[in-house]
Amino acid sequence: MKNQTYRMTMLFDFYGELLTDRQKEFFDLYYNEDLSLAEIAENAGISRQGVRDVIVRAEAAMQEIEDKTGIIKRFEAQRPHLDAIEVSAEEIKTLNYRQYEDHRLTELTERISKEISALKD
Repeated sequence: MKNQTYRMTMLFDFYGELLTDRQKEFFDLYYNEDLSLAEIAENAGISRQGVRDVIVRAEAAMQEIEDKTGIIKRFEAQRPHLDAIEVSAEEIKTLNYRQYEDHRLTELTERISKEISALKD
């Protein structure tokens, strides 16, 4: 994956609900809200090291689940294929509009685009 923050936010998007409330809170503050360990520690009334330990445990738990399931890996592998299908559907739509004006082709390309959007979400 691209970088550490991107990788961690992907893990959180896919597996965040499996974390404890405290892990979710600290992880979100650190990665999504961009608070420092010291800021989180001050707000939570614990040590900086305590915050770091919670975040490290959350990262490890989510990475372990990803290592076992490979869901994100498969998701990332599908993206270029979905993009290619989407581009092809748009090309068919454009050709149909310029040359054929077949209502059924328009319906099918719109359905393909809708299904691709659903898969990407």
